[in-house]
Amino acid sequence: MHAIRRVVFNQKGGVGKTTITVNLAAVAARQGRRVLLLDLDPQGNSSHYLLGGTVPTVHAAGLFNEMLAISLYGQPPQAFVTETPFAGLHLIASHPELAELMTKLESRYKMFKLREALDTLAADYDEIWIDTPPALNFYTRSALIAASRCLIPFDCDAFSRQALYGLIDNVAEIRADHNPALQVEGIVVNQFQPRASLPVRLVAELKADGLPVFDAALSSSVRIRESHEAASPLPWFDPRHKLTQEFEALYGQLASHA
Repeated sequence: MHAIRRVVFNQKGGVGKTTITVNLAAVAARQGRRVLLLDLDPQGNSSHYLLGGTVPTVHAAGLFNEMLAISLYGQPPQAFVTETPFAGLHLIASHPELAELMTKLESRYKMFKLREALDTLAADYDEIWIDTPPALNFYTRSALIAASRCLIPFDCDAFSRQALYGLIDNVAEIRADHNPALQVEGIVVNQFQPRASLPVRLVAELKADGLPVFDAALSSSVRIRESHEAASPLPWFDPRHKLTQEFEALYGQLASHA
């Protein structure tokens, strides 16, 4: 059985995309799954979350450079995978060079190469998670073409709601043009405050519009920022914390779709 491939995507920054990607991947690994996380954001927040100050010698920029090379003796995608301190969780780390490579990759129309790379890696893992930049650019499009499922973080903001429909349209366009297997698996409600009227109303409106909003929402907690600083995902950093349990409940909903 080949790996389930999920991309976490939102064109708006600051919605918890990296936090959601890393912690759901961590929950999966803690439950015995073989997990690969691919960090396509040049800022490298997912990579820092898993590795701290460690700078890997192999990374995603090397993988994309390999896609640009014309050689009979190239390195396989497995050569760019780094182990993390967390059992069962591997990483293809980000690198600042990703930003410099993007124009060259676009001009040579390499958008489908990531799907080929993940086809090669899929037999080694149960799940592949892709963290993307907060923009609809070459790397995000490549990820949406390579994945079968898309999770969209939503941070209970009126402006986020307005942008959400355009984002879903963008995913639908990529599905229609390049990847018929792609589906919006669901909207992840982040920074949810159940006692505040605005978040409750916004979530109710999304559900009323027929959007696939997960019932398991993620609350706000300073503990998540502490786990960032410690470079340790919550399932390892604080296994009994309420937010860890919320990530586990969300992952349980995802697993029920598999």
